[in-house]
Amino acid sequence: MATKKISSVMEKALNAQMTQEAWQAQVYLSYAAWAEENHYAGIADFLYKHSHEEREHMFKFIKFILNRGGKVKVEAIKAAPADPKDLGDCLKKLLQHEVENSKLIYTLTDLAHSEKDWPALNFAQWFVKEQVEEETLFSNMLDKYILATTKKEGNANLYDFDRDVANAPQETTIPQEEKF
Repeated sequence: MATKKISSVMEKALNAQMTQEAWQAQVYLSYAAWAEENHYAGIADFLYKHSHEEREHMFKFIKFILNRGGKVKVEAIKAAPADPKDLGDCLKKLLQHEVENSKLIYTLTDLAHSEKDWPALNFAQWFVKEQVEEETLFSNMLDKYILATTKKEGNANLYDFDRDVANAPQETTIPQEEKF
């Protein structure tokens, strides 16, 4: 058996976050099925992939716990929340789930720092960066949804315009002066 290189408190916290990541995967899976049922094929595909990503995060925790000589404790996860009422509600809830998950990651990071468990701190820092990306991703998606659905004149055109500008080059060619 490997020498245990994490405290019992850290082991418990890592296992709790591993379970949280499993639950996050269930939330995405549930919302993906809801989206597919409601004919949002693109949203469903995106959320199915995100569910898979959350499961990969769960496995990162499992491997880290084991590599540090800890014991993995797989526990039951709670049921996914009720279906969202509409696509906007879905995106708002997913953003809120990511914000709440960030808080848990920050608590884990604080614990690793207070215990001077530098490997755990380094491990947690990867998830801090990941959570910044997740929150930004879902915040941007919600912004796009609002832009596309808000009752403003030409809102669909604004959405298309914004997408076009995002892909526009930063430079343009200027015609040379003509010589006569």
